[in-house]
Amino acid sequence: MTRAELIEQIKVKRSFLCVGLDTDLTKIPAHLLETEDPIFEFNKAIIDATKDYCVAYKPNVAFYECHGPKGWESLKKH
Repeated sequence: MTRAELIEQIKVKRSFLCVGLDTDLTKIPAHLLETEDPIFEFNKAIIDATKDYCVAYKPNVAFYECHGPKGWESLKKH
């Protein structure tokens, strides 16, 4: 996202909300743990629920990195 796009989102949504995607497997609801990629599904649910208000998302790389290649694949899907 460019600076201009961010400013436009702030104006359109009248919000400065930035949501951190700090996914901890121990805090993911049980029904999502049964999916192929629970990290992705959990974050997708967060994004879907906040997209009308949020102007940016900030994934915390450490929360993906600790799961090795599978964690990096989850991050790439975002």
